Amino acid sequence: MIKASVSALKNGLSGYLRKVRAGQSVVIYDRDVPIARIERIEANGSDADRIARLRAEGITRPPSNPMSAVQWAKLVPVASSSARVLEALLDERAHDR
Repeated sequence: MIKASVSALKNGLSGYLRKVRAGQSVVIYDRDVPIARIERIEANGSDADRIARLRAEGITRPPSNPMSAVQWAKLVPVASSSARVLEALLDERAHDR
């Protein structure tokens, strides 16, 4: 386990994330008090298993009003291959998405 202060984490986030990817955990301290831990997320099992585990741990919760695929598709802006990023951003902001 690696220990890091908030300021050290901010200054060297990429390095700490590399260590987490390698399997180490990082405990973050604020004024010598541990406040958080960063750990690698294992990709074992199916998405359904992962969602069930996250719900059991209280990290996520089921949606109160699930959306259909058609509703999701309406929310996602479709840009042509020739569209420019800035134009798409401005269009999105103009339509309050």
